[in-house]
Amino acid sequence: MSGAVGGPLMQESYRLRRDAELRLGDDGSLTLRQTRFQLTLERPGISRRALLLQLAADWVSDVEVGRLISGLEGESRVLAAQLLLRRLLAHSWLERRVLVDDRALLDLVPTGLGRGSLPESRLHTPGVRHRLSRFAVLQPERGRLVAASPLTTLAVGCADVALGAVLVAAVSGVGADTVARTLGVRPVAAGRVLDELTTARILVTDAEFEAECDDAPLAYWSPEELRLHHRSRAGRHALPVGGTYRMRDRFAPQPLRRPYDGGRAIDLPLPDLATITKVDPPFSQVVTERRSVREHDDEAPLSLERLAEFLYRSQHTSAVGEAGGQEVGHRPYPGGGGVYELEIYPLVARCAGLDPGLYHYDAVGHRLEPVAGWGAAADRLLTYARAAGAMPRPPQTVLVVTARVQRLMWKYEGMSYAMILKDAGVLTQQMYLVATAMELAPCALGAGDSQAFAELSGLDPLVEPSVADFLLGSRRTAGPPAAEGRP
Repeated sequence: MSGAVGGPLMQESYRLRRDAELRLGDDGSLTLRQTRFQLTLERPGISRRALLLQLAADWVSDVEVGRLISGLEGESRVLAAQLLLRRLLAHSWLERRVLVDDRALLDLVPTGLGRGSLPESRLHTPGVRHRLSRFAVLQPERGRLVAASPLTTLAVGCADVALGAVLVAAVSGVGADTVARTLGVRPVAAGRVLDELTTARILVTDAEFEAECDDAPLAYWSPEELRLHHRSRAGRHALPVGGTYRMRDRFAPQPLRRPYDGGRAIDLPLPDLATITKVDPPFSQVVTERRSVREHDDEAPLSLERLAEFLYRSQHTSAVGEAGGQEVGHRPYPGGGGVYELEIYPLVARCAGLDPGLYHYDAVGHRLEPVAGWGAAADRLLTYARAAGAMPRPPQTVLVVTARVQRLMWKYEGMSYAMILKDAGVLTQQMYLVATAMELAPCALGAGDSQAFAELSGLDPLVEPSVADFLLGSRRTAGPPAAEGRP
């Protein structure tokens, strides 16, 4: 508890972080658990046991800690309880709440765990304006608005809705006077609020904001990319990451083979792998000669048989089994957990033996399933692909790679989308190597028209978004291929 005579009465309260739980052991021990972390107290004693139970149930102030402990075991045990409280705070097991005159203003929510996981305190400079950081994100969480940044391990919960108004005002810049007026508190309390927001890097000075925008290394990062990197890697936060099977008790897993509700599918010829093994160039040669080829042989376009061989060698799925209650399989390239969430949709502009349109490759049954005929959305998709690939003429085929995100997100937490992008990169390399061995013309794109694909396919982008695009066609036999990275 702190505060000057005649000034605001400022105090702190504490509670167990909301993503942790307290478990009682049969031997009388108490264990704090949070995903992959735990802390066990083997013989906590009556008062410390009561303190932990109270912290797990509600906010507890320093004054209430003293009353609780002295009422159970006497004042001589208060110091030991306070030491436990400080230990839990130092290791980020507790949230802190800042109150002014018994009015809760903000909650300090640790996102890391362990000694040294809290950021160093950063005090505001009087007279200096502070702005909302370019990397701050606001989102609802457990009934409160929470501000967080991937640049630190401390988030801020808006215990008072007026704090949200402070964050809005900070877009253009605030000082202690603006904070005081907005919250209706005295300057000393407003300074404390600024200190906490600055420590959590929700607010930064004008100079720091300019550095976020204009100076290396932060200027290179977009907020979205930094948050994705931060969330999908363990270490700087204690959020769940990995195969937690978080949806196992809520939804049934999707099958490995994508269901098809359309009309007649086109069975594809099976390639003769024995012959292919004999005539294929050596692997080292394929790797060396891999290039992006941006010109297709329009006089002899890609044939259905060659497309079928390419798809089979790139993504044919076999060895269906089960792991963790979910169907898994095997493909020519590795995929996270054997889930294989990626699908290939060939947009065929020119292919001998195949009508123009959008198809889905059934990697289990080795067949093409018609999805849509040619239309305005197909023209847009093809036009964008041609421009993105810097091609002199439209490509013969655009292979749109989608992700059945629910298959992967059923098992993995925190890293699902990052894993999808990694899987898409592995598939892209596989397609490059197969196309090079087959002497076809491959070219991966940095981006594709996801809206045009969604319109053409009728797929919900939240269920099965497009995540990669790959151009494929027949290669001209005369002259060397165009240099990679140039049209």
